[in-house]
Amino acid sequence: MTESQPDEKPELVVDEDWKSQVQAENETIDASFTGEAEEADQKPKGRNEKIDPSQIPPASFPLLISMFSTQAMTALGLLPHPITGKAEYQPALAKHYIDLLAVLDEKTKGNLSAQEHAMLENSLHELRLVFVQQSSRNA
Repeated sequence: MTESQPDEKPELVVDEDWKSQVQAENETIDASFTGEAEEADQKPKGRNEKIDPSQIPPASFPLLISMFSTQAMTALGLLPHPITGKAEYQPALAKHYIDLLAVLDEKTKGNLSAQEHAMLENSLHELRLVFVQQSSRNA
């Protein structure tokens, strides 16, 4: 609107057809989801799914430390549970994974590179600190 035409009102355009357009779009979406659901029912689920071998990282000691550390962090409620998507504090399970790392530390003493030893020691130290903090918070 310009200042020379202050009394002019904007023209309103009413689209009466919007409801039928939305309904048609919803039907199209529903039909596509139904087709996807039927396809998903035909595909194998869970353990039957084929895993691409190129997606599996090579076995290594740092990967083992990382795996146990991640499980411990999940049990400490720092990461969401992979199935529920919610952070769950499970102190007994967290202690179990921290203890497994401690067993690795004890059984591999003198057989690790400096980098592997440092990674294991740092992981154990951090997880133990968090375990104590979480235990005192949830006590």
